[in-house]
Amino acid sequence: MCNRLPEFASKGQIKSHIAMIELTPVFITGIVFGTIFGVFYLFIRRRERLTMMEKGVDASIFVADSKKFSNITLKFGMLFIGIAVGVLFGNILDVKTELNDEVSYFSMIFLFGGIALVANYLVERADSRKKD
Repeated sequence: MCNRLPEFASKGQIKSHIAMIELTPVFITGIVFGTIFGVFYLFIRRRERLTMMEKGVDASIFVADSKKFSNITLKFGMLFIGIAVGVLFGNILDVKTELNDEVSYFSMIFLFGGIALVANYLVERADSRKKD
């Protein structure tokens, strides 16, 4: 496999290709350590549960509180929408202004992602007040 770009590649494509080559080891390392952590975490958690059940501890502590996880999909949905809007506005800032592309993208992603999480908090708070 060859890492060469065609000679007609644009400057942006070359920059993107170089950035991806530099980030590949970071992604691979993260995936490997994440997988190792996940496997060990699951085995240790299973062993703890079996030991607690053998000792006769109440199994209700293993059941997740449904109220705690009721709006997790709403939270992630709003976060990802905020990130997507941040990427769009970051691109607009990158094209229309003289800001560095890293500054424009990261600032907009964090800004709109944060706005989405604050909006999610307000929605969940209003929902919990309505239920009470």
